[in-house]
Amino acid sequence: MEDLGRAREQAVQSGQYRAGQAYREWEEARYQSRLAEQDVLNLEDAYQRRAREAAELKRQLDAAKKAFAAAKARETAARQSYEQAVKAVDSARRDPAPAK
Repeated sequence: MEDLGRAREQAVQSGQYRAGQAYREWEEARYQSRLAEQDVLNLEDAYQRRAREAAELKRQLDAAKKAFAAAKARETAARQSYEQAVKAVDSARRDPAPAK
């Protein structure tokens, strides 16, 4: 009978030890889970912030492209005007002066 009592006590102690180990593992897993969740929340926040920044940069890029296209159009018009003026000067040099 004493052996049965001792065996039962040993089984209880062994079970308590395993339960303690399992509890510590559970606590560690909960801690790691909280850290991982915080990482997700932080990265979601950063992603959303960067998405807003990217949208703003896209808007600025589109505006810069539009301004560049307008500047190129002005450049082309100014070059054509210059070329016409140079041709007029060349033409005036080649043509004799009108007689009076």
